[in-house]
Amino acid sequence: MPQPEPAEASPKRGRPGYDRAQVLEVAVRVFNEHGYDATSVAHLTGELGLTKSALYHHFDSKSAILEVALSDALDALEAVVDEARDQHPRASDQLGSIIRGAVRVLTAKLPSVTLLLRVRGNSAVETAALVRRRAFDQRVTAIVAEAQREGLLRDDVDAAVATRLIFGMINSVVEWYRPGGAVDPDELGEDIMRMTLSGLQSR
Repeated sequence: MPQPEPAEASPKRGRPGYDRAQVLEVAVRVFNEHGYDATSVAHLTGELGLTKSALYHHFDSKSAILEVALSDALDALEAVVDEARDQHPRASDQLGSIIRGAVRVLTAKLPSVTLLLRVRGNSAVETAALVRRRAFDQRVTAIVAEAQREGLLRDDVDAAVATRLIFGMINSVVEWYRPGGAVDPDELGEDIMRMTLSGLQSR
């Protein structure tokens, strides 16, 4: 007697599953669009089409998502300074490398860097990120001061002020840069380096 053919499996309902990286990507976008404090876990699960338990499978909490996103940006920026120190003996060359590298990080990790620039220290995670940002600024300021002592950069501008001006220009890119647009990230890094360092060169 012929056996009945097995029934076809029913198609799965609902949205496709997300991996951890995809959850992070969507969450950072929502944080940037609505603000971290204004974004609830329910808002995130609704945007992702996940249950809370599915979200918590990837991250323990909303603050854990924030911590990973901010660390992603900070790790990359800190690595830029480490690399510049390792590869260039002169401080002025280190500074040029840092400017190029920071622009490269910003354009490659635009959502997480944007989120980093918007934190105000309203939680322990944000406060820790601000501490790391200040340490990054201090490292760059020390390199600027070293370049001034070498006579490669003018010394009539305070090193900390010069650092703030340089990164004010770099950080402004988050407001208008669009990945895949007409502006090439590498060319942008060169343009910013020329614009900032030309005014700081020793006369």
